[in-house]
Amino acid sequence: MFDVVYFSSVSENTKRLVEKLGLTAVRIPLKTEEAATFTHLRDSVLVVPTYGSGDEKTSVPKQVIKFLNNPDNRKHIKGVIATGNTNFGESYGLAGDIVSAKLGVPLIQRVELLGTPEDVAQLKERLNKLWELR
Repeated sequence: MFDVVYFSSVSENTKRLVEKLGLTAVRIPLKTEEAATFTHLRDSVLVVPTYGSGDEKTSVPKQVIKFLNNPDNRKHIKGVIATGNTNFGESYGLAGDIVSAKLGVPLIQRVELLGTPEDVAQLKERLNKLWELR
């Protein structure tokens, strides 16, 4: 099974979602300079929250950008899960769309905030399918 690499702000909504998955998970550091030197060299699924109320330039957290600037980190990402708020309208989960397209990996699912039990069950099912395809 893949590891889960995720970024979560101090609100910890994304962290709570990841904990519900019950998988090996590693958090990208909160401090941007630490995120720039953080590496995770195992195949992973990236969970990324959407920031900036729908502005493409600010929707991917800086810490995630710094993490992905490292080619060793990028090559191990096999899928993306986007978190966000449906109040963003068309921009809901935009960070996941951006990262998925840039890395050429599937967007597995969009999840609002920390996810419902149904979201978590669906995510587990989709992650199992992704794993079987490997």
